[in-house]
Amino acid sequence: MTHPEGYDLVVLGSGAPGKLLAWALASSGKRAAVVERRYIGGSCPNIACLPSKNVIHSAKAADTFRHGGAFGIADRGWKVDMTAVRDRKRKMVDGLVELHLEKYRASGAELVMGEGRFVAPKTIEVELNEGGSRTLRGEVVVIDTGSRARLDDTLGLAESKPLTHVEALDLDEIPGHLIVLGGGYVGLELAQAFRRFGSRVTVVERNKALIHREDPDVTEEIERLLRDEGVEVLTGTALHRVEGTSGRSVRLETSRGSIEGTHLLVAGGRTPNTDGIGLEKAGVETNEHGHVKVDDHLRTTAEGVWAAGDCAGSPHFTHIGEDDFRVLLANLTGGDRVTTGRQVPYCLFTDPELARVGLSEREARERGVQYRLAKIPMNAVLRARTLSETRGFFKALVEKNGDRILGFTAFGPDAGEVLAVVQVAMLAGLPYTALRDAVLTHPTMAEGLAGLFSSVPSR
Repeated sequence: MTHPEGYDLVVLGSGAPGKLLAWALASSGKRAAVVERRYIGGSCPNIACLPSKNVIHSAKAADTFRHGGAFGIADRGWKVDMTAVRDRKRKMVDGLVELHLEKYRASGAELVMGEGRFVAPKTIEVELNEGGSRTLRGEVVVIDTGSRARLDDTLGLAESKPLTHVEALDLDEIPGHLIVLGGGYVGLELAQAFRRFGSRVTVVERNKALIHREDPDVTEEIERLLRDEGVEVLTGTALHRVEGTSGRSVRLETSRGSIEGTHLLVAGGRTPNTDGIGLEKAGVETNEHGHVKVDDHLRTTAEGVWAAGDCAGSPHFTHIGEDDFRVLLANLTGGDRVTTGRQVPYCLFTDPELARVGLSEREARERGVQYRLAKIPMNAVLRARTLSETRGFFKALVEKNGDRILGFTAFGPDAGEVLAVVQVAMLAGLPYTALRDAVLTHPTMAEGLAGLFSSVPSR
């Protein structure tokens, strides 16, 4: 081991919490370094959140062309060029990477590109991508290594070289028949997108429903949406064996028989990137799932070492990673902030979107929380009628003997944007009547909230 270089902060991994912390502390005069092996800025701007939404928007454009006749537009003489779809995505990613590099330059934080691993407490050795090595020691070290798509040990699965979201978002061809393993957020977003590009698509989900932790009315609407668009949905289907090679020909043996396709996409969960980084040499413990053990302040079992984001078991969303940054910054600068009790908003970027915050009906029942339910169909929202997008609904849970909003779910156009309105009201502790009686702009999607909260049953 070479003589360690001293830093106030060393971050292993460049995802949201770590990079934001490095930029903040470096801007205040601290010496900060971020070690990243490949993706500058982490997975979100490179291979996950933002690239997927870019590709999904291209798929929506294709769907609009396909149904152009309904809007008075001739719908003949067009085709999907996946190379152009990919290049549009790559151009966006290049711009985001440059934006990150400018943040490093402006803040003074150092970006060290290479493979990092602990070799001693608070000490990281980096095998540099350009050759050679460096050893960095931080007064404070933050583990921010993220997660990756999980491959289980199903016979033949790994050998079939399946796509993950990383490879799927970089395809330059339209799969003839894409089989998607997993009916969660990633699987459903990409299933719809590739169906709209022109692929035959089959979704295989081992549970009895898609996104099975959501309320039944949500899962039923999502499944109906996919089936209406021509996606084959097989729920309650166990996978036994995989034969062939993705990109050529694959055959799946399942509890419901054989399924043959050209491409296989695995979207069955995430695995933390905590293996092979020398945590044992730093005194950092992991749990049975491989996540770094942290307390509600994001401290690990090693003095002076913290962890944040996916690798620490935080909900796997960039917006939660950004809140982990706020927790870290507060606790490292004399404050006292915890991860418990915070709101976790969810958004599934199918078209239309699904968005939820607070309690679902299922969660309320499981916790014994009594509530009043308000629900309106999307065709009651006049803006949805102007868009000819009336599939879906708004629903809200309000406490039984009070006016506090307990939860909100939207399935419809711009659901994620409408969600933010209700979430802010919940954060502010406003009664549901504040939204019921607000003067909301007409015609907008948010205007539907007045109708929704007007339908709350009386106490």
